[in-house]
Amino acid sequence: MNREEKLAAYERMQAAVRAEYDSTATKMAELKAKGREKSATYRQLFARKLTLGELLSWYKTYDLADDN
Repeated sequence: MNREEKLAAYERMQAAVRAEYDSTATKMAELKAKGREKSATYRQLFARKLTLGELLSWYKTYDLADDN
């Protein structure tokens, strides 16, 4: 894989992480609106959101964040 292909793959990965983070946050908001913050699903989503948020934080730390 050459540099351009690696960069393209990285950019796709970063976009996927951002999309999943946003989707997870939306699902959590829907559950919260239904009063289901103590459900197993909500807690699993919360853990996933923290993990994805940590990845996004690393991107920012190394000036790789796509702030679109």
